[in-house]
Amino acid sequence: MDFITTFALILRQNWDKMNDLLLSEEKDPMGQAIADFYKNGRADLLRVFSSQFEEDEIPVRQLFRTEAQMPAIERKALQLASGRILDVGAGSGCHSLALQQAGKEVLAIDISPLSVETMLKRGVRQVRQVNLFDERFCDTFDTVLMLMNGSGIVGRLENLPAFFCRMKQLLRPGGSILMDSSDLRYLFEEEDGSFSIDLAAGYYGEVDFQMQYKQVKGEPFDWLYIDFQTLSFYAAESGFRAELVMEGKHYDYLARLSVVN
Repeated sequence: MDFITTFALILRQNWDKMNDLLLSEEKDPMGQAIADFYKNGRADLLRVFSSQFEEDEIPVRQLFRTEAQMPAIERKALQLASGRILDVGAGSGCHSLALQQAGKEVLAIDISPLSVETMLKRGVRQVRQVNLFDERFCDTFDTVLMLMNGSGIVGRLENLPAFFCRMKQLLRPGGSILMDSSDLRYLFEEEDGSFSIDLAAGYYGEVDFQMQYKQVKGEPFDWLYIDFQTLSFYAAESGFRAELVMEGKHYDYLARLSVVN
């Protein structure tokens, strides 16, 4: 599916295991791919499996893109990010490096040891291997940056209240989350322009994935693509205001989420 290759998957486990999860190299296909590409200038296929879709792949080179190569939504998020910034699931560090070059303060975090090692080698100044949901991680930030389909980390709709509760712990007064996502309803569009969605099957943006790089296969994980209206509803229920900052060309968008005073 094209939406998989467009939005590279960074954090990769279900919510029940998120609180204390850090990856090992033996279960870290994306980290292995990132390390290989940095070392050799190339990487093998990073394969993506799902029970809902056909097998696909993530172009590893895309994870090393410069700011000029980023889609407009990502460039807009980098422009809006201010104060002390947390780059969640930073991967190869492409967003953190762009923020540094703009003179901004950023901490990059990832659960992958190989990604953290690669970011340090690439010149990201503040990097930590840490899980966003580990409550021992208690720093505070003005901006929490969640790009490359940043809503995916939430896993399922039912996890959104706990996610927003965690964000209130990490955000400073006046701070905000900058998150991008996609509305997958286009997958259910009929020839006449209507949408055929089975509401009894659960929310259509809840997807399961598993990744493999060479012989390294990760654990299956849940990933959430969420339409802006649904995100706004859950945000309001948790005391956040959702602002639609920008819409992309293919049902993707950038949202800013701020605590309502």
